[in-house]
Amino acid sequence: MQTTFSSIREQYYRVSEPVVNLSFLAQAAARCYTAWVFFASGLTKLRDWETTLFLFEYEYSVPVLSPELAAYLATIGEIVLPILLVAGLASRVSAAGLSIINVVAVLSLEDIPAAAMYLHYIWGILLAQIVVWGGGVLSLDRWLNRRREF
Repeated sequence: MQTTFSSIREQYYRVSEPVVNLSFLAQAAARCYTAWVFFASGLTKLRDWETTLFLFEYEYSVPVLSPELAAYLATIGEIVLPILLVAGLASRVSAAGLSIINVVAVLSLEDIPAAAMYLHYIWGILLAQIVVWGGGVLSLDRWLNRRREF
């Protein structure tokens, strides 16, 4: 019985170890995907600024901030933070900032379709993963941290 468990355990680790070594690709993919989603949203806001201001004034109910300030902050955040995230520079801070934008977007819309809500959940989970584990091996954060150690 003991040898059966040892054999199964050995086979499991033999198969799973290469996958573990590829986790840096999942981290890079999470950074690039979420960055693309938010960057595209920021570009949409920039393309039609008048509509953006209209939506922030009449459609979105952003608490505390004036509609114009909320529009500027959201647009700047959706343009700058994804660029930092793709580069892996200040990955945790960038992901945290995009998480705030994600939460405010969900809270500011009164009627959000279920499919859109699920996407916000997925983005939130991916961003939380970046906040917790950082940008990964393929990030400027890692490279800068390694240079600091020498």
